[in-house]
Amino acid sequence: MNETQQLKFKEKLGYGFGDFASSMFWKMFSVYLMIFYTDVFGISAAAVGTMFLVTRIWDTANDPIMGIVADRTNTRWGKFRPYLLWGAIPFALIGVLTFTTPDWSNEAKLVYAYCTYTLMMMAYTAVNVPYGALLGVMSANSDDRTQLASYRMVLAFAGSIFAFVLIDPLTQFFTHLTETPDPQTGWMLTMVVYGCIAAILFYFTFAWTKERIQPPATQQSSLKKDFKNLATNKPWFILLGAALATLIFNSMRDGASVYYFKYYIQSPEWSFLGLSFGITTVYLVLGQASNIIGVVLAQPISKRLGKRNTFMYAMFSAAILSCLFYFLDEGQLTLILMLQVVISACAGIIFPLLWSMYADIADYSEYTTGRRTTGLIFSSSSFAQKMGWTLGGALTGWTLAYFGYVANVEQTDVAKEGLRYMVSFLPAIGAMISALFMIFYRLTDDYMQQVNQELYARRAEG
Repeated sequence: MNETQQLKFKEKLGYGFGDFASSMFWKMFSVYLMIFYTDVFGISAAAVGTMFLVTRIWDTANDPIMGIVADRTNTRWGKFRPYLLWGAIPFALIGVLTFTTPDWSNEAKLVYAYCTYTLMMMAYTAVNVPYGALLGVMSANSDDRTQLASYRMVLAFAGSIFAFVLIDPLTQFFTHLTETPDPQTGWMLTMVVYGCIAAILFYFTFAWTKERIQPPATQQSSLKKDFKNLATNKPWFILLGAALATLIFNSMRDGASVYYFKYYIQSPEWSFLGLSFGITTVYLVLGQASNIIGVVLAQPISKRLGKRNTFMYAMFSAAILSCLFYFLDEGQLTLILMLQVVISACAGIIFPLLWSMYADIADYSEYTTGRRTTGLIFSSSSFAQKMGWTLGGALTGWTLAYFGYVANVEQTDVAKEGLRYMVSFLPAIGAMISALFMIFYRLTDDYMQQVNQELYARRAEG
């Protein structure tokens, strides 16, 4: 297969379907899992925050292990595509179990939450590390990679919007299937719907994509060399740090917003086309739609400014604008929504750049070491995503506990003040750190063009 051949729309769309599926689940984890655990499942915010952090001990090793396994997988379908086929149904089933509430004691339920959440993150890794690495082997062209990442992110945010728009109607519908409202059943059956859709879309990603770039023919399997090369890859460390800080920023903003609107804004529901939506849903959907605007803007802006500068300026802007959030009160709903649009557009710009830059780092590693470890490098993207969400989730839980949050009651003034910090200054710190990391990133677009020309020449000779 020609690694430089132009990718067709169907293949780009098929690749994007994978993140539509993942994002439905990921947004349920990053936005609703905390409040599900505290207000429906029935465990404390502090316990949830600690659980999010403790489960990372295993998951820290799980991501690179999956990258190593994927790099060493050889099938007639390629290295990475098979995991989309094999992992789709387990991914969906475990997602349903994660949002299932057993009729057990509080201690037993906490153990259940630890087990199902850990299994969910393992299933997510098994699908999404290979899925992310797939971008790095579909094409060697930098513009194609940015386009693939853009398709991925547009459909990712479309999946998030889909999940957000349906969450209130679906949970309400399933909650009231019986005379006695049962929110625990409502959440579980909602995840059954999302799980079925996700499994189908993962199959389309598997069926509609191709792997074109192969490791050098002379490359021998050596785990020691792979880790040694990764340990000396400075751009990888920089991008990992920037990605981690970015995802803490997003995770805290999204996770805190559910509490912010429920307990601080306390706005009534809105109706549209016969369906009722809480203001939280409107806020989150508006944010995802604005993320899509940012994704669309990413390629034209980065062609003019370069990926590094575009990333850096977007995060600096998001940090400054997030600080302004603190100065808005519950009566300024229009300004709150307007600010959400601008911040989310800034955040949306960086996501396709992140995935394209991971592919650049895989090329840079092959250029400097003669070895290609796409799966191992892209495993850091899954690690950063989950660790960023985990740290953001843990900070959210601990901050709620620190300010005296109590589920399903009127909050104190101190707790409400804490909610304002959690959607403004605290996430702004993450955005600022991300921007500062990018100051030290040196893989410019011009440099990567030279790298790709050299690699193409090497592959042609081989």
